[in-house]
Amino acid sequence: MFRELEAGHVLIDVAEHQLDVGDGIVQMRTRAVEEGSTLVELALECLDAIAMLVVIAMLVWKGVPRAIGKALDSKIALIRDQLAEAEQLRKEAEALKAEYEAKAASADKDREALLERARHEADDIVAKAKTDAEALIERRTRMAEDKIAAEERAAVDQLRAAAAEAATKAAAKIIAERHDAATDAKLVDEAIKEIAAR
Repeated sequence: MFRELEAGHVLIDVAEHQLDVGDGIVQMRTRAVEEGSTLVELALECLDAIAMLVVIAMLVWKGVPRAIGKALDSKIALIRDQLAEAEQLRKEAEALKAEYEAKAASADKDREALLERARHEADDIVAKAKTDAEALIERRTRMAEDKIAAEERAAVDQLRAAAAEAATKAAAKIIAERHDAATDAKLVDEAIKEIAAR
């Protein structure tokens, strides 16, 4: 920064010096034109060229091109740093994008796995419910069949009991009609003899 200020001061000094030289040259030209001399004009043009060379030499000697080069180099370095920072930010953004894409893909895989597990669990629940329903139906069917069989047995037993009772009443009626008291006594005596013989 200090070098740039110094270069600026040098330029101002050189410009002032050139103005002084220029004023002198203008005065000399004015006199030469008034006098009409071409030799003086040629000398004045040479003086212009020499003054310009002196100015350029002073600029080079004071390091103005170096200062300008350094200023441009620092600007270039600043731009390079900004480009490097932008490149770094771009890489970080790409890394974040890749990370979020990976997370999204992982979330999709997790979602698919969760759906698949839910489907399997639902299939298992349906299969178990079907098996349980079939077992329940079989158990109820068996219970109904057992109950029907028990009812049939009870009905058969009741029918037998009713038949036996009816047969007993019929036999008692027939015996009562065909036998009298003497025949009954004879039958009782025979039954007692048979029991005694055993």
